[in-house]
Amino acid sequence: MRKLGVFEAKNKLSELIEQAEQGQTIVLTRNGKPVAELGPIGARSRAKVAAERILSLDWTLGESVVELVRKGRAGRP
Repeated sequence: MRKLGVFEAKNKLSELIEQAEQGQTIVLTRNGKPVAELGPIGARSRAKVAAERILSLDWTLGESVVELVRKGRAGRP
């Protein structure tokens, strides 16, 4: 994963988009702190679907994911 400052990214946007199309993810930084990611849209979509599935567990199991994790760590059924 490549890191790049926002100012430099503005000047290289076309190049960065080509890299994203090839599957690379670029982290954009401002003052050395990560603020955004530029990457292939398919990867973001898969992550979003996974997050939605995890969040849907709250409705199907009647407990929040956090509660289930806490029980699992405590060794309770």
